[in-house]
Amino acid sequence: METLAMHISNGIINGPVAGIFAAVALAALTFCVLRGRQDLDDRLAPMAGLVAAFIFAVQMLNFPIFTAGVSGHLLGGALAAMLVGPWVGALCVAVVLVVQALVFGDGGVAMLGLNITNMAILGTAAAYLLIAGLLRVLPRTPAGLGATAFVAALLSVVVAAQGFVVQYWLGGTTDLGGNITGLAGTMGVVHLLIGIGEGLITATTVVTVAKVRPDLVYALRALKPATPAPVPAVGGVR
Repeated sequence: METLAMHISNGIINGPVAGIFAAVALAALTFCVLRGRQDLDDRLAPMAGLVAAFIFAVQMLNFPIFTAGVSGHLLGGALAAMLVGPWVGALCVAVVLVVQALVFGDGGVAMLGLNITNMAILGTAAAYLLIAGLLRVLPRTPAGLGATAFVAALLSVVVAAQGFVVQYWLGGTTDLGGNITGLAGTMGVVHLLIGIGEGLITATTVVTVAKVRPDLVYALRALKPATPAPVPAVGGVR
């Protein structure tokens, strides 16, 4: 059952692979800091603190997945990407993961690079790519925004889960007998169910914020709707 946990515990992945992903996570977060500076302003800076605090608080609430015998909670990548953007959003999720590992023992400290790569980097990146695509197709109404948030959140959880599968394939400490496909399928199904809960929480939160203060939703400000191509004039030239 430990191999189904998104918060990877110490000893699940071997040291060399954990070290590689620690370097990957550090490089990615450094890049996020550099890019995130361009977005920070009087509106985004306090919003980032609120988003990190909200994700931390909501992650304490677990919802059961009865068909799998496990429970899930919000990861927050899609929520952060919608409200504060991909760069600052990834940093918000990473801060939450560090606090959870150091203070609450949720995920091994030696596995922080793996957990940050999966949940803060992969999850947030996948969510924002989906958000960028969907907001150019769906109407920017509460229904369209809610659908975008739901789909992005659901699929970002599955992507993050498959990140763990790749890591386990590279350096898992328990021999699965070559059944990595079975692990991928199990992780995919379980986290698809978890993603439904993630999607509902994310969609509800984003739509609520957008109704009150649409200017605080980063995705609405940064992702401009596609403008139609100009229609050429008919007739002679003056």
